[in-house]
Amino acid sequence: MAESKRKWTQEELRKRLTPLQYAVTQENATEPPFRNEYWNHHEEGLYVDIVSGQPLFSSRDKFDSGCGWPSFTKPISEDAVMERLDTSHGMIRTEVRSREADAHLGHVFPDGPIDKGGLRYCINSAALRFIPKQDLEKEGYGEYLKLFEDDED
Repeated sequence: MAESKRKWTQEELRKRLTPLQYAVTQENATEPPFRNEYWNHHEEGLYVDIVSGQPLFSSRDKFDSGCGWPSFTKPISEDAVMERLDTSHGMIRTEVRSREADAHLGHVFPDGPIDKGGLRYCINSAALRFIPKQDLEKEGYGEYLKLFEDDED
């Protein structure tokens, strides 16, 4: 697959993103657990890449893993993210990056809910922007409303 599709200069990103958003997405930083915007967020909607606006995760796939960061069982689609080997900090992990902006999002671990595939996408809130379900249409994400249709209530 293609590597970076970045369309923004570092100067543009520094102006547009907060220092924490820049550090996380561009410098592979990690925000503090339990002190970030979405770790305990329960509203229905879509989580998109803070850099590109690419849809990444649905609130329907979010779960409380107890780790202090937003956790998801899967991305919105397999091609929304890319995975890379990360051997930093003396660990072997799988890094998750957004496909469109090549922004660092977090890591994926094999300790998620078994009944939902067994994965835990542990994602930094600073890499995400949340769009509430009721705002999807006006924000240009109307095609994703189908993710929130109840099929078994």
